[in-house]
Amino acid sequence: MRVLIYGGGAVGLGIASCLLRSGRAVDIVARDATVDALRSDGLTRTGLFGVVEAEPGTFGAYSSLVELGSEPYEWVLVCTKSFDSVQAAVDLAAYRDTTGHDVRLVLFQNGWGNAAQFARQFAPGAIYNARVITGFHRHRPNEVEVTVHADAIHVGSLTSTDLSGLDDLCRCIREGGIPCEAVANVAADLWAKMLYNCALNPLGAILNVTYGALAAHTTTQTLMNSIVDEVFTVMTGAGYQTHWDTPQGFIRTFYDKLVPDTAQHESSMLQDIAAGKRTEIDALNGAIIRLADEQGVAAPHNRSVYNLIKFVESKR
Repeated sequence: MRVLIYGGGAVGLGIASCLLRSGRAVDIVARDATVDALRSDGLTRTGLFGVVEAEPGTFGAYSSLVELGSEPYEWVLVCTKSFDSVQAAVDLAAYRDTTGHDVRLVLFQNGWGNAAQFARQFAPGAIYNARVITGFHRHRPNEVEVTVHADAIHVGSLTSTDLSGLDDLCRCIREGGIPCEAVANVAADLWAKMLYNCALNPLGAILNVTYGALAAHTTTQTLMNSIVDEVFTVMTGAGYQTHWDTPQGFIRTFYDKLVPDTAQHESSMLQDIAAGKRTEIDALNGAIIRLADEQGVAAPHNRSVYNLIKFVESKR
């Protein structure tokens, strides 16, 4: 199995470490500083699932697709930020002769709407989504730490029930140390993560606190509950379901299990703001606002936190 990791951030390096540990051929396309570090010092993963080290030269590291060889890949794992989806899809489509015309893509990205961007360039049946609720933190350009883990990585299709081939990919990731499995209804998992992220990510970033701190106060609980209600409304209005029949069912699990399991975690949005980077708010609460507008329903609480994050971004 040959795999291309497109995006060498924390998630991309974390998944690459699994595939390398399982003995697969891996190439990574990343930014120049990351490529330089990977070529000189290799790749290191630390944290909850132990230490994995891949020596320099045991995998490929490239700054662009044009540098890749001619041997095709079975999988391209897209690990870019959601706001890079449009450009990533265009770039990968332009290099089909390099990556392979039969290549399949798995989107290891946050938010909702990424698959639609790739479907403009690739057949929908070749596109899969991964639901990741494992926390990765990159301390150096070539070193990633697994900081939290709430559940196995789930991989599936939004358009097909054919999961052929996914079992092999998931098994390789499991052999590399992180639980992973193919699932028939990944949309339910993605919407469960949307409910979780839309409630926690922007508020954690705006208030500069952990997830546990948000859940400890009735004022922030009230706001998060309203965000969840709105997400649930637009999700069902768009024809999707998740693992809970009502927002109240999710909210009970949210406070009883999901937040306690990640209570010390700081949102990726907070980390992006601290680093002066663009956030993924457009694929999270921004996606809810777009769906709400399409359906003619209100989403004032999602709109409020979206606008606040946009204000913070403008000041950075």
